[in-house]
Amino acid sequence: MRAAGSKWDQRIERAHALAAVHPAAAEGLRFYERIAGFQRSLYADVAAALGNAIEPRPPGSLREELDLGLLLPAFPGFLALVEAAAPAPLSRSTAELGAGGAARWQDVLVELWRAGADGPSQLTAAEALVSWTFLQPYAEFLADHSEPLAEAGSTPDCCPRCSGRPQVGVLRPLGDGGKRSLICALCATEWDFRRIVCPACGEESVDKLPVYVAEELGHVRVEACDTCRHYIKTIDLTKDGRAVPVVDELAAIPLSLWAEEHGYAKVQTNLLGL
Repeated sequence: MRAAGSKWDQRIERAHALAAVHPAAAEGLRFYERIAGFQRSLYADVAAALGNAIEPRPPGSLREELDLGLLLPAFPGFLALVEAAAPAPLSRSTAELGAGGAARWQDVLVELWRAGADGPSQLTAAEALVSWTFLQPYAEFLADHSEPLAEAGSTPDCCPRCSGRPQVGVLRPLGDGGKRSLICALCATEWDFRRIVCPACGEESVDKLPVYVAEELGHVRVEACDTCRHYIKTIDLTKDGRAVPVVDELAAIPLSLWAEEHGYAKVQTNLLGL
């Protein structure tokens, strides 16, 4: 397991570097830098409170744990950060959530946490985004401090730890090609996934699984599905080993726009709502 501070530092440094070379994504990446700085601090606070023991957690059980007594005191500061740093629409929605008080905050966090792969049905888009972003480092801590999962006999389309949707795909070097995996949007668990299959509906026909790559982002690809009309962005580490998948995915705004223009919906939106 990578040291906690170093992985957050790596994400922040990568966002800073990408902002300098991708002007269209610079504002969003600078916003992410500030959010990731808070997440790094919250992860450290959770570690200080819960310790570093590795716990046995059955597959899919991570969302059975939610320590609101630990988390709620940090939520007002996070709301203030988002209100100050976010684009105007999200800033206004965050201010409204902040005015709702502790009882509302608890309801929103619990709703997001319990929602699973189908998403929170009772939350606005802004409430879901803010609560997901806040809870993500807590979920990642639990995943990091869980016993390794047994090797699955299949490739599930949802996270084997928390049943969350994948945020991004990864191609890692393997032999003369690349091995595909998915990274959970909530707990950042990475799991193996077959190379030619849609993570949204399971389509396996290569003729129905188009791939799009933009010249300026040659290591990022849109993997779409003409059956369910969903897509996921995949970071090809065989082409750029410096990439940090959850960050490089944020920078690939032209690919998101291409996918939307062609009628594809993202399996799981990111911090920027894309």
